[in-house]
Amino acid sequence: MPPLQNPILPGFNPDPSILRVGDDFYIATSTFEWFPGVQIHHSTDLANWDLVVRPLSRKSQLDMRGNPDSCGIWAPCLSHDGEKFWLVYTDVKRKDGSFKDTFNYIVTAPDIKGPWSDPIFINASGFDPSLFHDSDGRKWFVNMMWDHRKRPHAFTGIALQEFSPSEGKLIGLRENIYRGTDLALVEGPHLYKRNGWYYLLTAEGGTAYDHACTLARSRSIWGPYETHPQKHVLTSKDAPFAALQRSGHGDVVETRDGKTFLVHLAGRPVGQERRCVLGRETAIQEAFWGDDDWLYVKNGPVPSLNVQVPGVRDESTYWAEKTYEFRQQDGLHPDFQWLRTPEPERIFTIQDGQLVLTGRESIGSWFEQALVARRQTHFSYDAETVLDFSPTDERQFAGLTAYYSRYNFFYLVVTADANGDRELLIMSSQESWPDGNLDDLSDASKVIRLPKQGKVRLGLSIRGGRHLQFYYAVVDADETNKTPLQAVGPALDASIVSDECGGHQAHGSFTGAFVGLACSDLNGLRAQARFGYFVYRPVRDEMDRYEI
Repeated sequence: MPPLQNPILPGFNPDPSILRVGDDFYIATSTFEWFPGVQIHHSTDLANWDLVVRPLSRKSQLDMRGNPDSCGIWAPCLSHDGEKFWLVYTDVKRKDGSFKDTFNYIVTAPDIKGPWSDPIFINASGFDPSLFHDSDGRKWFVNMMWDHRKRPHAFTGIALQEFSPSEGKLIGLRENIYRGTDLALVEGPHLYKRNGWYYLLTAEGGTAYDHACTLARSRSIWGPYETHPQKHVLTSKDAPFAALQRSGHGDVVETRDGKTFLVHLAGRPVGQERRCVLGRETAIQEAFWGDDDWLYVKNGPVPSLNVQVPGVRDESTYWAEKTYEFRQQDGLHPDFQWLRTPEPERIFTIQDGQLVLTGRESIGSWFEQALVARRQTHFSYDAETVLDFSPTDERQFAGLTAYYSRYNFFYLVVTADANGDRELLIMSSQESWPDGNLDDLSDASKVIRLPKQGKVRLGLSIRGGRHLQFYYAVVDADETNKTPLQAVGPALDASIVSDECGGHQAHGSFTGAFVGLACSDLNGLRAQARFGYFVYRPVRDEMDRYEI
């Protein structure tokens, strides 16, 4: 059986929590400010994964309007106690500076597809919570603890406290059971029990190139916990040329036949700047329990690009072109998400075979912007749409965007000048990153005049995760125009749309690149933009490491 090539969940899919129930495997990953919250993928063979649900899908569960970039849903933990599924997660309202406002919740469901309950608030003492179901029926809640007074960092250890399902709250003593190693920044805890040992798997070293999975164990759930003899069971920090970098924040699962695997986040950097344009992805490693009752990663601690798993991946699905049509009866395709709001009807509807975006705030707003997009999952791809939009002035604009956050995006828009004459512009943050200002668009040579009315085809191409080119074509009134798309504007640096350029150099930007459709009306008049379809077309090149 040929080995599988990592990652198993390409593109923005970080902080994996893995679970097996019978023959079914599930992975929950962070979604940060993208709505609905939490992605849960399903597999029966650890090779082929399908998105089955985003459980935080209504206002009573989640409202992220006002959450800054890379806040929102952090590090969900998915578990099952033999009766129902439990999902623990953090909704982060502030992350920069000394303070972190981190609210931890639990939701449950009888089936993975729901219905998922309204949340129970647990605590706000730190983030990255998880729930451990002990063999005696008791449930234990762990999360990292944050102390805003500490320098140079405020990660003070892993807190343990019992959770009472009947009371819906934490009870009894809270104890700091593990303070981590000298790598510091201890977070992402998961508890396990095996052969009379309690094992605590944590993430350390931050989310950049020193990231690691650290393991400790104790005969008592309260500790003291001794650290693994290798300290870090998985890390790329000492292997700068490994294919998988920024590796850490993991979770462990066993198959029915007793094989052990560790899933973890990782990044695949491009260029001399080492920018992870696909964000943090989910990878898998084969692991084993040694005679000393310690867990080891096979050929570790450096993660392997090629791993043997029970199944064989169907690579054709990875390379398949996707044409998204907008049918009211189908709703929005699950590949798409939007930002922050639990009231999507305020920013988009599907009408008459079109996706209709209602212009709200500017692109990059932390409150309410009309942006519907899907993950970039390939280093090279083409995207295309057709837009029907009649702006009245320069404060109304809509189009096609490659987007990371308010600080870094590229945006090809149909807009108008002060006289109401339509034009095509590129909004870019390439030269002004990380300030979040637009590049100077005043040069008349950058403006393309468009007919007063009519549809416009918009396209973009990204190659190698580094080069972005926009395209356009005017559609004839009878809509029979087959004019090829023509390039517009200069080649742009696509690697800006990455974690490393999300407004923080390291440890602060956590999502990934998206491509999609957007509309803004800064006049507050709710101008509507209509999109007829959306195409995402992967392109094979040397950067995509999947073998065919």
